[in-house]
Amino acid sequence: SLFRLKDLEVAKLGDSDVHVKMLAAPINPADINMIQGTYAILSPLPAVGGNEGVGEVLEVGRRVTALKPGDWVIPAGTGLGTWRTQGVFPEETLLKVPSDIPVLCAATLSVNPCTAYRMLTDFESLAPGDSVIQNAANSGVGQAVIQIAKASGIKTVNVVRDRPDLPKLVERLMALGADHVVTEEMLRKPEMKDIFKNIPKPRLALNCVGGKSTTEMLRHLQPKGTMVTYGGMAKQPVMVPVSAFIFRDLRLRGFWMTQWKKDQDQESLTSMMDALCQLIRRGQLTAPACTEVPLQDYKAALEASMKPFTSSKQILLL
Repeated sequence: SLFRLKDLEVAKLGDSDVHVKMLAAPINPADINMIQGTYAILSPLPAVGGNEGVGEVLEVGRRVTALKPGDWVIPAGTGLGTWRTQGVFPEETLLKVPSDIPVLCAATLSVNPCTAYRMLTDFESLAPGDSVIQNAANSGVGQAVIQIAKASGIKTVNVVRDRPDLPKLVERLMALGADHVVTEEMLRKPEMKDIFKNIPKPRLALNCVGGKSTTEMLRHLQPKGTMVTYGGMAKQPVMVPVSAFIFRDLRLRGFWMTQWKKDQDQESLTSMMDALCQLIRRGQLTAPACTEVPLQDYKAALEASMKPFTSSKQILLL
């Protein structure tokens, strides 16, 4: 195994450093890809895994002004290494979040909800009544898209893979606010027409699968619509018929949260976090279904997170 649990000395607290006690950190697909070396970022080894999580500030260096003991913090960027009980981090690598939101919401805030929020905001100007279509709708991002869209009056058509417990999954996504849940196979059936009798065809498609799923989804986009790819779970390229470009002028774009954070100023990051925390407080955005695992059981958690059809996110309790 690539993993070991190790006891390390906590680093000395520098003037601009923050000593953090980690509370909870999820295992995301990108964390696993980084460890396998198939991601665009490689951490110099030995490295601590985990790019997301929430911690409580224990102590701050004498130059630190924005944070104080007792504050909750999440990573500001990628590669912090959140799978640990404590750490000393430079102040600028952390973002303060309110401590009155549920701990699992805070622990899963910096990757999936942010990705969902940006993709719904940055590519098409959607108005209430508009619709979006997405595949892997039961993923962490998918669940956040459903809820954020619902809160803004945007309709969602959600594509999932067929599975033994499909009715249960459909029910769960509808409870989050999904308007329609369809399987990959249904995408090419005539019944799709019935869906678009009562909602407009989507102007935005969100793709994290690739391969056939994507091509099928494109069929349902409005002319001049945009498809944003943010993942490739099928490990197959995105195939687009030439006619989709010529006769329907569809746009294909990509999105990577890590890059967005690099390109933005602190202000746009803070205002997005405020908007998301507002939704969480109003009960309009919840943490994805989670399984809480103590750190010493990390092996079981990693295995569970790599199983197909996983509908619960593994969260390490630290």
